[in-house]
Amino acid sequence: MVQEPVLLVIAHGSRDPRHAATVHALVERVRSLRPGLRVETGFLDFNIPSVRGVLRSLAAEGVRDVVALPLLLTRAFHAKADIPAVLREAPPGLRIRQAGVLGPSPLLLSALERRLYEAGLTPGDKASTGVVLASAGSTDPEAIAVIESIARQWWRSGWYAVRPAFASARLPRTEDAVARLRALGCARVAVAPYVLAPGFLPDRIARGAGGADVLADVLGDSVEVARVVLRRFEEVEVSSGVAAVGA
Repeated sequence: MVQEPVLLVIAHGSRDPRHAATVHALVERVRSLRPGLRVETGFLDFNIPSVRGVLRSLAAEGVRDVVALPLLLTRAFHAKADIPAVLREAPPGLRIRQAGVLGPSPLLLSALERRLYEAGLTPGDKASTGVVLASAGSTDPEAIAVIESIARQWWRSGWYAVRPAFASARLPRTEDAVARLRALGCARVAVAPYVLAPGFLPDRIARGAGGADVLADVLGDSVEVARVVLRRFEEVEVSSGVAAVGA
């Protein structure tokens, strides 16, 4: 019988304790959706266990197959450079395959929408509500293009308007996007943080949402995010086109 790979969820890490707590809660939800799958968590910075430490422990146990999943919404610097570099330092004998990032995904749009409804909107509000899709921001043009594409796709689902905003590295900021939606004539304005966990940049998004009518929560440990995690894992399992990072 072939042993199933270990799923290693890789989060960035933060000095804000809410970040790690949210990551651990999400991983617990993943485990609840796939009993029997071994799921480990590793952080690139600030929190423990580190990715390097988890890989050393797995190798010492005799684990041979790992799927490393970046807990990221877009494919930017961390997914392209930081994570592959850390995985290349893994102990010999580990076969490591890097899964794709979480976004974009229709499930993530469903999670965003549910967070807005939890914050007070109703499906009947869509046609008169402008939404700010507020992301952390990136210097990577590919990541920015993905956020802009998601905003256009989400608008087509029935919202009055959807505008992207960025907490760093790129304009507009959340408060600017809120003001533009007001000027557009939206009956109400909502801010939907397209971020996974609380922290410095999500707090900046929240401050920028002061002029909005509704501020949704971060995606967090929502069941939709957990399902995307498992989908990305399963895509690696069934694909022969994902190259091993280590051998």
